[in-house]
Amino acid sequence: MINVNDFKPGITFLHNENILVVIESAHSKSGRGQAHVKVKAKNLRTQAIITITFTGDKTVYPAIIDKRPVIYSYDDGMYSVFMDNEDYNEIRIDQSRLVWEKKFLVPGNEALLRVYKNLEILGIDLPPSVTLTVVNTPPGVKGNSVSNTTKTAILETGLQLQVPMFINNGDKIIVSTDEGKYKTRA
Repeated sequence: MINVNDFKPGITFLHNENILVVIESAHSKSGRGQAHVKVKAKNLRTQAIITITFTGDKTVYPAIIDKRPVIYSYDDGMYSVFMDNEDYNEIRIDQSRLVWEKKFLVPGNEALLRVYKNLEILGIDLPPSVTLTVVNTPPGVKGNSVSNTTKTAILETGLQLQVPMFINNGDKIIVSTDEGKYKTRA
């Protein structure tokens, strides 16, 4: 059992038959009343983000999530197909469950598959950053480098983001998977 006072980002727990992961938590106590813990959590089955308030003495059951290394292979129209690094089996995940993650996946990329009780696939965890190729961006114009000016670039996955003026078509850049922002040139 996990006491809600011990919640930290990344802890997974069961609540009302849902598997939730803590995004952030805040403790509060007013006067003589009981302490409360307000938790912002993501439902790993539906991807919905919810806010729950618990009393300070509440405990919840942990949700043990296994993570297995996989490699992204291809899309077949409805599913994203991954190869399990351990047994080389194909794993299919409905594309509607990977809306954010698809912006960073190119064949050969590694990820961690989240599995609950060795039965239910909950999705994937991406590495903190990935290397992607710029396919379309306007050329940088001389004289625009006085300050940190940026321009829009479209990457090989279709992701659009702001990049510095010196980035050109065909350049490889490192992108943060948490924020979807340019980090540095690869």
